Order: sequence, then structure tokens, then C-alpha cells
Amino acid sequence: RNRLSAGIVSVTLVAMFAACGGGERRGEGADSAAQDSKPVTVKGSDTMVILGQRLAEEYMKLNPGLYVQVTGGGSGTGIAALINGTTDIAQSSRAISADEMSKAEKARGGVTETPIALDSLAVFVNDRNPIRELTIAQVRDVYTGKTKNWRELGGPNATIVIYGRESSSGTYDYFKEHVLNKADFASMTQTLQGTAAIINAVAKDPNGIGYGGIAYAKDVRAVGMKTEANVPAVAPSEATVADGSYPLSRKLFFYYPSGTPQRVTNFVQWTLTPEAQALVARVGYFPLRTQSGEGDTAQPAATPQ
Repeated sequence: RNRLSAGIVSVTLVAMFAACGGGERRGEGADSAAQDSKPVTVKGSDTMVILGQRLAEEYMKLNPGLYVQVTGGGSGTGIAALINGTTDIAQSSRAISADEMSKAEKARGGVTETPIALDSLAVFVNDRNPIRELTIAQVRDVYTGKTKNWRELGGPNATIVIYGRESSSGTYDYFKEHVLNKADFASMTQTLQGTAAIINAVAKDPNGIGYGGIAYAKDVRAVGMKTEANVPAVAPSEATVADGSYPLSRKLFFYYPSGTPQRVTNFVQWTLTPEAQALVARVGYFPLRTQSGEGDTAQPAATPQ
């Protein structure tokens, strides 16, 4: 599986494509034609920005003509842009929150949620670190500051150097909720922008630990994760994410207003095709579609509980 370059933090892409049902739609007049000629803007998750780039590039090759613009900045930033109307699509590595949903419905009407890929949130250590598996509780103790030395985890006598994401990141939110049980990060956590920056730091730091989407893993080790000390560790893989056995599996989402222009929905729906899902796998994420051919489809986003 190809992995992403650790040096890439965010990308702004302008890719040319033709809307699948482009041009003026019958009965909608010139205003509709003008609307469909605008670029599709995609903003949000830094975890997803390279995926968005590659999907748009392929769409460009298939449908030359119009524009797609892809930018990062974090899941929260993308959802905020969706709410204030400055992006067509928010890409997010976490589910939209109840507060965000309320604001989006008030500002933009209904919101449609479309999972476009699967991902595993992996915990990374340096290749020279002998640690190969950890429990979620052990990772929690590291990131809350309770465990400070690798020796406490069966590693060398060395202070653990903690790397984490910025608070606007959906990966940060997911990790805080599913690993830390919403506890605060330790004050010594070094905050970096983007998973690529974390990978780069851990690859250079024998005592470092970080977390992020599995697609970015390069020159680091993704440790096996255990829900309890007495159960086998599970490595992040397409199979363990698909069957739910890897405990930190997640979906990657597109969010957009209900009733959005066809130029937007054409692109979103294309990302669910077998061709696009094969590209998802080549980039280093996991496709939605299972061996049975079943997959997720766009649906109105439910108000989070």
C-alpha cells in the first residue's frame, strides 16, 4: 500500500473537471447554469486533504472543464466554513457535533452526511522503539501525563516525548473522546499542525509518540492496539477496520447542505463509485465497499446525541 509523504501538511488544489450533469438544467434558467459553472470548494480535515486532492485529480482526468478547490485547515475549520457559507463541502475526520449541526441547520438548512472512506487512527512510535503494542489505557496514561517514561511500558529508560494535533483537528477530537475519555491532554504535549508533521517528528525522535491517520505512516511504526491487557493486540489494516476489530476505526466524511447544486453532488457521488474507492485504497486509506459490495451512501445527517 502506498503511503503519503511525511513532508506534506496541507494542499490547495485547483483541479479541472466537467460536471457529470453539467450545463443548464431544463427549467432552471440562466441562474442555474451560472451556479453550475462555479468551482466546487472542499475544505477541512488535514487528514483528508491529500485524499481530497487525489480524488479531485482523478475526477479532473475523467471530466475536464470546471474547477474543484481543496484546502485543509482542520475538520472544525471546514465545518465552520460550511456553516458560514464559504465552502460547498466540509471534509471531516469526525462526525459533526450537535452544536455544529444546530448552527448548520439554522444557517444552511438540512445537512447531508456522506462517508467517503474508512480510516484507522493509529498510534505511532519511532522504528527504533521496541514497543510493538499498547493498551488504550496505556496510551491514555501517556497522553494525560500519568506515564512519563518508556520503561513503565516495557521500553528503554527514557522520557516519553508526546506529539499531538491542534484543537481544530477532527483527529484531535476523536483521540480525546475515544482514547482519553475526554480528559485533558498533558501540558507537555507538543502540538503540531497535521499528521504529516507528527510523522516527521516521531520518525526523527527515538523517544517520540504520536497519533494520526494510518495513510500517513512512513518511517514509523503503528503499534498494535489492545482494549484490555489480557486480549490480543490488533494492528490497523483494511481487514481489521472493515470488521471492526481494530478499536480506533473511523469513517471520513463529506458534509454539504441539502439541496446543494448538482456540480457538488456529482463530485460527491463519484467518490462512492468502485473506481474512486479503488483510488481511496491506493492513497493509503480503506475503501467503504466490502467484499459483498455493500457501502455507505449519502444521507441526511442525524442530529448527534
